[in-house]
Amino acid sequence: MVFPVPAKGAEYKALCLQAYNIARLRLDEALKQPSSKPKAIITDIDETFLDNSPYSVHRALQGKDYDAASRTAWASLGIADTLTGALSFFNYAASSKVKVEVFYITNREEAEKQGTLQNLQLYHFPFTDEQHLILRKDISSKEPGRQQIAASYEILLFPGDNLADFSSLFDQRKTTEERTASVQQLGTEFGKKFIVLSNANYGGWEEAIYGNNFNLTPSQKDSAIKSNLKTY
Repeated sequence: MVFPVPAKGAEYKALCLQAYNIARLRLDEALKQPSSKPKAIITDIDETFLDNSPYSVHRALQGKDYDAASRTAWASLGIADTLTGALSFFNYAASSKVKVEVFYITNREEAEKQGTLQNLQLYHFPFTDEQHLILRKDISSKEPGRQQIAASYEILLFPGDNLADFSSLFDQRKTTEERTASVQQLGTEFGKKFIVLSNANYGGWEEAIYGNNFNLTPSQKDSAIKSNLKTY
């Protein structure tokens, strides 16, 4: 079993810095443009600026995969570390001459609210209150939350580690071909408004190697990975 600890590597830290350096440049550019609305950033949380690899390692050492109850227990501890460059970027945005509010849209459940707020407040992330933390409700899509904020704010940036953090085009269980077509359709937004953080631990990319089968057991996932590997 692989222990997913990419956050330990210097290259991973460099990728995080690269993402947040680009985010800072794009923020500066966006703030020069006039707008009648107040300005905001919508960001994902997990593997976008909080590192949950200790949870994955803990489960792997037990020979177990993800499950909702254990994930909630981990989130409730409120001790996940930050990814390199993230905190300084969000503080930079919040302290800019033109006020930029930060909204945290996450698929964490309501039961994880207090642990999540505790975690964000541990590192003094800006705007860490219930108004700016939007948790998963009835559906996994983040589009309702994005639309709610966009009604009152101009959204400047979307940092995230999964394509569904950016657009409803990536919502639900779509094929790899559909997701790839949507990437091409929105190609100019990546590195401009969509800031992608690398997540080698888990995410939508897994669907490609599982043949878009969403109901596999861990052993079936291993078989699917092997059957989709390229070699020569």
